[in-house]
Amino acid sequence: MPPTPTVDTPGTDVGVLMPVVVHFDDLDPMGLLHNGHYQVLVERAWGWFWRDKGIGGKSGLEGDGFNVAKHFDITYDQPVAGIGEYAVHLWLTRLGTTSATAGYRVCSADGKTTYAHGSRTVVRLDSTTFTPTPWSERVWEIARTIGLPQERA
Repeated sequence: MPPTPTVDTPGTDVGVLMPVVVHFDDLDPMGLLHNGHYQVLVERAWGWFWRDKGIGGKSGLEGDGFNVAKHFDITYDQPVAGIGEYAVHLWLTRLGTTSATAGYRVCSADGKTTYAHGSRTVVRLDSTTFTPTPWSERVWEIARTIGLPQERA
């Protein structure tokens, strides 16, 4: 039975469901999604979300796309048992001047079953100095569409 959503896990009316595919080589010897591949699915979903919005340029690493993970946590709720189509439910919980914290769920394609959930924080860097640099106004506009409160954090 799926866990009961917590206050920190919104319904699919908040955020966005990004489709992902679990392939045979993502599975461990027991036929379950390898624990390290959950994070890969989350990272790919975020990458495609931002690229679909025009962030990151051709390489995906330009401007606001040049950011690094600061923190990633995950709780495994139940195993993904097999290949197929799934989703990652993404939403922002905080956008600071140079960092962003988001919640996520690895879930069924329809968002009804949660396999894992957690949060992820990234920091935008200047690509020359590798020091934190502010997000663009475009990121603020997009962030408001996926769960960020109207006021800046």
